[in-house]
Formats: sequence, structure tokens, C-alpha cells
Amino acid sequence: MQSRTRKALGCSVLLTYLGLYAGAAATLGAFLAPTLPTWGQVAYFAVAGIAWVFPLKPLFAWMNRGR
Repeated sequence: MQSRTRKALGCSVLLTYLGLYAGAAATLGAFLAPTLPTWGQVAYFAVAGIAWVFPLKPLFAWMNRGR
């Protein structure tokens, strides 16, 4: 597969994943917010704001792989 095709496909997967992840994280955060103390909310959103990148590391490696 050509590099250009691989990057285009990877960008499509990335945008779809980020949309789904952001929606799920925000929905879960809104559900948990009334039950968590302030420090728990901060911890949840801090972890949720960083955790999205770890499942995408293989995708980034695949997109940048040489032919």
C-alpha cells in the first residue's frame, strides 16, 4: 500500500475513533460527575484526556511505516 493511501486511511480511522472516544468519555463523565467529588472529576477528565493516545500508537506506527 502506498504511503499516501495508508495516511489517508489512517486519518479516517483516527477521526472516527476520536469522535467516538470523545463522545463516550464525555457521556461517561457527565454520568459520573454528580457522584464524584471535585478531585475525582479532575482525575477522571485528566486520565480520559490522555488515555485516547495509547490505543492509537500502533496506528501511528503503521501510518508512518516505510514501504
